[in-house]
Amino acid sequence: MLKRVTKHAVALGVAGVLTAGLVTGAQAQERVRWQMTMGFPSTLPALADTGPWVAEQLKAMSGNKINLEVFEPGKLVKGTEVFEAVSAGKVDSGYVWAGYEIGKLPASALYGAVPFGMEPAQYAAWMLEKGGQQMMEEIYAPHNIVPLYCGSISPEAAGWFRFPIENLDQIKGLKIRFAGLGGEILQKLGASVTLLPGSELFEALEKGVIDATEFSLPVVDEQLGFYKVVNYYHLPGWHQPSTNQFLYVNKAKWDALAEEQQAMMRTACIAGVAKSIARAEGTQGAALKRLQEEHGAKVVEMPEDVLRALKKASDEVLADYSAKDADFKRVYESMQAFMDENAQWHRMGYLPRDWRQSQQ
Repeated sequence: MLKRVTKHAVALGVAGVLTAGLVTGAQAQERVRWQMTMGFPSTLPALADTGPWVAEQLKAMSGNKINLEVFEPGKLVKGTEVFEAVSAGKVDSGYVWAGYEIGKLPASALYGAVPFGMEPAQYAAWMLEKGGQQMMEEIYAPHNIVPLYCGSISPEAAGWFRFPIENLDQIKGLKIRFAGLGGEILQKLGASVTLLPGSELFEALEKGVIDATEFSLPVVDEQLGFYKVVNYYHLPGWHQPSTNQFLYVNKAKWDALAEEQQAMMRTACIAGVAKSIARAEGTQGAALKRLQEEHGAKVVEMPEDVLRALKKASDEVLADYSAKDADFKRVYESMQAFMDENAQWHRMGYLPRDWRQSQQ
């Protein structure tokens, strides 16, 4: 009897040691320590601070087993080079606006922002409920990137100018910083378009390297101080009714994750979408008021005939891209189909934008 007990105890002991070894090995494999390089400085509210927030949530919900170390633009790679760096495996992941890679991947620009396109809630619906996320993953897979939809913000302003824009002739020859498809449209209309990072814009305006610039939301533009150099702030954000951020993950790194870890990353990014929409919309009213009352900016609405002309040029640019690139065409047609389906609801389901003012 003693021998049997002893043998049984030894067997349990050996099994326990083996099991402990397996658990320790699994725990070691599950621990994720990645670099996350930023497309914009994390100090910029709504536009970029969602990335570090998502990293914090992942760390908390994983019990400290998923750690994304945040690197500001330029520490590892430039903000405009995140796509290339993640694709090549030089960095593990990056939190960035989609669209800087338009030269290599034209459809990326549609994911970043579409002129006269969807507002944040519509875009989130299309991405998460109408196949936008799946299409994006398919398109990015050959580039060794898994793109996770991880943030959306309110419309970005149409730009800072030294004079109010009253007709399109004023655009011709204008040296302006503009990103994405909006830049292509202004270039088509005769502007001299350049793409500079946010950190260089104030000096470029001050020294006359550029005449005008667009960059982001009022709360971000206020932080960058453009009002100190140019005075006319134009709305609406025709070129970017929503601006969208993504967590780009190197595909090999993603494939090595456990399903539970992948699920946590997807969930944290969806939370990041909600956080960024709320933060963006929650801060613009006060920022716009400060720009006018404290900083002396003149807020200008673009005339309707100018917007119509920009829409016409936008349709032509988007049609040209669709004719040249099958993925661009597929994504754009999917977006348009959803906007058509959603149009009556979007128009009639909500009170008119000026309803509150009209009742006062």
